[in-house]
Amino acid sequence: MWRLLIGELYPEVEFLEPAKEALFWRIEETLGLPVPLELVELLRETNGVWNEYGDAVVWSAERIIEDNLAMRSEPDYRELYAPFDNLMFFGDSDMGPQFAYVHTGYGPGIISWDHETDERRLVVVSLRDYLVRRFTQGSDWFR
Repeated sequence: MWRLLIGELYPEVEFLEPAKEALFWRIEETLGLPVPLELVELLRETNGVWNEYGDAVVWSAERIIEDNLAMRSEPDYRELYAPFDNLMFFGDSDMGPQFAYVHTGYGPGIISWDHETDERRLVVVSLRDYLVRRFTQGSDWFR
């Protein structure tokens, strides 16, 4: 399903081998957050998605773990930014922001996070909408 959608949006895409199942459990255990089912399903088809500029539209499962841990443990980040405990970062943009699932009482949504201002803004509510906008609405679609 995800390969078909991504291939339609970005025909030049090169798919990777699927992520290993054990990594989904490791993400949840390490970050203390459930991995949204839609993200698990995408990573079961391809372990990450990149655009023509080399931006990681969706990070690999390994990078999700590594980058989220780094952001949570960096001492300077704790002084500069609000906590990242309820966020699961999974992608970035050439324009600077990173994208994360935010876990709320209403379920997950996807935010853009600006590292310069610490602004966190809900931009879409599903991975499908995120991918469609990333591949069809230009580099500043999240503004």
